[in-house]
Amino acid sequence: MSKTTDEKISGVQKAAILLIALGPEKSATIFKHLKEEEIEELTLEIANTRSVTPQVKDEVIDEFYQVCLAQQYIAEGGINYAKELLEKALGNEKALDVIGKLTASLQVKPFEFVRKTDAAQLLNFIQDEHPQTIALILSYLSASQSALIISALPPDRQADVAKRIAVMDRTSPDVVKEVEKVLESKLASLVNQDYTIIGGVDAVVDILNTVDRGTEKHIMETLEIEEPELADEIRKKMFVFEDILLLDDRAIQRVLRDVDNNDLGLALKGANEQVQNVIFNNLSKRLAVMIKEDMEFMGPVRMKDVEEAQQKIVNIIRKLEDSGEIVISRGGGDEIVV
Repeated sequence: MSKTTDEKISGVQKAAILLIALGPEKSATIFKHLKEEEIEELTLEIANTRSVTPQVKDEVIDEFYQVCLAQQYIAEGGINYAKELLEKALGNEKALDVIGKLTASLQVKPFEFVRKTDAAQLLNFIQDEHPQTIALILSYLSASQSALIISALPPDRQADVAKRIAVMDRTSPDVVKEVEKVLESKLASLVNQDYTIIGGVDAVVDILNTVDRGTEKHIMETLEIEEPELADEIRKKMFVFEDILLLDDRAIQRVLRDVDNNDLGLALKGANEQVQNVIFNNLSKRLAVMIKEDMEFMGPVRMKDVEEAQQKIVNIIRKLEDSGEIVISRGGGDEIVV
């Protein structure tokens, strides 16, 4: 489905275009924050979006930027402040339209923009800040967010930050705004404006190849029920850990050179016998015995850990395919060299 500016584009279509523009890695990160039904709806819309004109892409990105800008202005000084700044940039009618897209009942508190940010992602941006800055930020977040972040800090910093939160009384609004500004700027650096304008099945495959396997499985199982033909088309283009059977011995041996032995043992704990045999047949006898012993020694393992180890190996395979070092046979006797 090709989009033109003459068509009325729905919110879901705009979201799909935006995700295509952001690329698979950032889209996969966004998927983690969405509900299952939202992921399903967007996946179908992305798959049905065959191409997007540069003009429509720019319009969607511009609208998204304006809404983000409005949210930032509201966080800085309230709705009236946001309206005043947006009027200067966009005119009265457009400013009201942009602000109207945001919830009228929005209660803006310091660091409001951070509250929907994944705690692990937020940790990456603040863990090297001064303990007083970390304490200030955590004091405005939800208890669950703050708990996840403070527990991930080095032990020697945990008590220091907790103490600073406990003794914190009042902080200058100017200081709060300055810390907000710096943090928001860091988070905004995630947005990359080097966009692609092509959607379709390939875009969905790129995203599904990037998300965690739990999300991938759920989406594919749902599509197999609701859109079996589309699911079949997507699956033919995807590469999962079990697809290592598509590689010849030379390619498998090349992949195994870059795989950590601990990851290999963990990955094979959740693999079927056929995959295990193919892997062991391409290892030296001594290493194969060692990996088998490690697998027995580690005992029961969490499926999440197995999937993460398998994903690491899949990422290595994709990297080697992209560089042209290995070839993957993708059905029908055709070989694709990337």
